[in-house]
Amino acid sequence: MSEQNVHPSPPPSPATSESPADCPLPEGWLRVESMDMDAQGVAHRPDGKVVFIDGALPGELVSAQTKRKKNNWEQAELTAIHRPSSLRVRPGCPHFGLHTGACGGCKMQHLHISAQVAIKQRVLEDNLWHLGKVKAETILRPIEGPAWGYRYRARLAVRHVIKKGEVLIGFHERKSRYIADMQTCKVLPPHVDAMLVPLRGLIASMEARDTCPQIELACGDTVTALVLRHLEPLSEADKTRLRDFAAQHGVQWWLQPKGPDTVHLLDPEGAAQLAYRLPEFDITMPFKPTDFTQVNPHINQVLVTRALRLLAAQKTDRVIDWFCGLGNFTLPIATQAGQVLGIEGSEALVARSRENYGINNAQMPANQALAATEFVARNLFNMTPELLMADGVADKWLVDPPREGAFALSKALADIHQARIGGIGAEDAPPLPAGHEGWQPPQRIVYVSCNPATLARDAGLLVHQAGYRCVAAGVVNMFPHTAHVESMAVFERSPA
Repeated sequence: MSEQNVHPSPPPSPATSESPADCPLPEGWLRVESMDMDAQGVAHRPDGKVVFIDGALPGELVSAQTKRKKNNWEQAELTAIHRPSSLRVRPGCPHFGLHTGACGGCKMQHLHISAQVAIKQRVLEDNLWHLGKVKAETILRPIEGPAWGYRYRARLAVRHVIKKGEVLIGFHERKSRYIADMQTCKVLPPHVDAMLVPLRGLIASMEARDTCPQIELACGDTVTALVLRHLEPLSEADKTRLRDFAAQHGVQWWLQPKGPDTVHLLDPEGAAQLAYRLPEFDITMPFKPTDFTQVNPHINQVLVTRALRLLAAQKTDRVIDWFCGLGNFTLPIATQAGQVLGIEGSEALVARSRENYGINNAQMPANQALAATEFVARNLFNMTPELLMADGVADKWLVDPPREGAFALSKALADIHQARIGGIGAEDAPPLPAGHEGWQPPQRIVYVSCNPATLARDAGLLVHQAGYRCVAAGVVNMFPHTAHVESMAVFERSPA
């Protein structure tokens, strides 16, 4: 059943139309109360049992068919909408819906974009409170941007389906390992969306059509790179086909015969540099198509600007950028701070950060040179108080971890604080290293998160064990129409 084809039932009685929370509903009807992190409507049976309903929106009266049943909950699919939500909209993509074969790339296209943001804000606040027992003193205004054509990074699955006699390229079907039969994708940039069908024809024409499982997309400001994963060497005829496609569609082909470290340009001579700009800071960030960069460049520009405004680095400050990656935050920080340290787990990304720093610093006017900046590689999931102190005193931190969060970093900070005040677990903890008296924690931490659950966990440590207040938090709608929640929180050191 497609989202567009969920049929409304005949108008309910006047009593049901008003639908107060305590009004009895006809048998089998459900009142949707909220939406969970997987974009499922949440309702309750008369006996109190929770029902998660695919396709249902908060405030709706619906019927649903149970697909999975446990003692305390059921998972169901929407079968009829008796009273639709005023926030229900027609999805912008023909491949979105509940029907068999529907694309699983988006989960919230049937919900107005402003309501999507509100739900993500609630998810953040609920996680902070229920998982971390933390309530932000101020809720930041959500960061929003274009709802369509925003996805400049994507991993598209490829499969030659012999029975159909065609090649499929796109995201997987909802709740399936099969690739959706996509003719269009409205969250991709328009020029990439227009390439989907020609790409299918290209791969279908190749001798290696059965051994090319993936195409990775990476768009810079002026260059569109496509990384073709191939499991066998490409023939010269196939390489010619790729070159012809590149010339026709204005793309740059990269080849990946094995792991990510084998990625290379098909034709390196004279190839344009893949890069994006942060114009407010006059920073240009070159990158390779397999490097981590934010999916949504429009939001990234606003995200960096807000993060630095909240960090409020001064020329007298030393700042540490944890999980610094390519230097997306580090280089802008270096335009404002006095000294910067970028720490990242990947040696390759650290090398790229140093290169990017050198390129940008060389282009700066003499009176606007970037602050002295050092980059080091370290496993940030094995942080200890001793290692933390070895990096020296910093006035402010910027923390931008992967989905796993920054638990070890937060725990080390909490352990130092507890050891100093004789608090939780101080008796059993190893002594602080010699000279620890001169080390001070940062006065302010700006934490950028792609997982509200791990942010909430780390916030609980910072607030309840490390001596901080959560002064602000808010969401960043990096992935419109998906249930993915990106967010930002600010912590300040509490007075002694």
